[in-house]
Amino acid sequence: MSSVTVDNVTLVFEGRAGQTVTALENISFELEDKKFAVIVGPSGCGKSSLLYLIAGLNEPSSGICKIGDKTITGPGKDRGMVFQTYTLFPWLNVLKNVEFGLKLRGIASAERADIASKFISEVGLDGFENAYPKQLSGGMRQRVALARALANDPEVLLMDEPFGALDSQTRSIMQELLVKIWEHSNKTVLFVTHDIDEAIFLGDHVCVMSARPGRMIEEVDVTIERPRNIEVLTSDKFINFKRVVMKLLHGEVQKSMGSVKT
Repeated sequence: MSSVTVDNVTLVFEGRAGQTVTALENISFELEDKKFAVIVGPSGCGKSSLLYLIAGLNEPSSGICKIGDKTITGPGKDRGMVFQTYTLFPWLNVLKNVEFGLKLRGIASAERADIASKFISEVGLDGFENAYPKQLSGGMRQRVALARALANDPEVLLMDEPFGALDSQTRSIMQELLVKIWEHSNKTVLFVTHDIDEAIFLGDHVCVMSARPGRMIEEVDVTIERPRNIEVLTSDKFINFKRVVMKLLHGEVQKSMGSVKT
């Protein structure tokens, strides 16, 4: 089982002059096995911080995060992470970047080349195996990062605004690609974004967070049929879901900008 459970999690950072900053407060939610959930919320609400806790890159101040029935105490091969920034190794070509995690696991050269080639093809980069990151566009680099994460066969894929820096056309193509890969990969996916359209297009569930300190204020089940393509963005059902999420977020965004006093 690769369900994700976050149980009453609070995260407090130590700020300047000994002051503390509460990034997350009493967060609880559960993501079912093989489902696709998206977290949206105002800037600075702790979306990425929550993802890092599940990745095992940080520890909660209180509460627990679990994969299945296993408490998360650090990074593990059951989780893969795709970051917003391009995290490829510039001195390695596409094939070697995708192979990197497999090499760390001691997988033989021929086998890891076969695995890497499979996922390079799946993200549409056939013919670019020997290219280096500086020779690729932003969208192509993120496809390499996605292929690298998938090559390690994680149970849970964590994605931190991976398409945020892309132009709108490339972003749309990447969203469709991700949906297609997810639909036949049987992965559990937790995706962070600030884009409402992206959240509804991708997710089975949209988890809406408050302004800092981040709290889970609503979970919206997106009942738009799958498979989905770009045409769904103009459907009445999609627009209705967008209206619901926008209404939930509007006041929280104002709070985060100081427009509304609490």
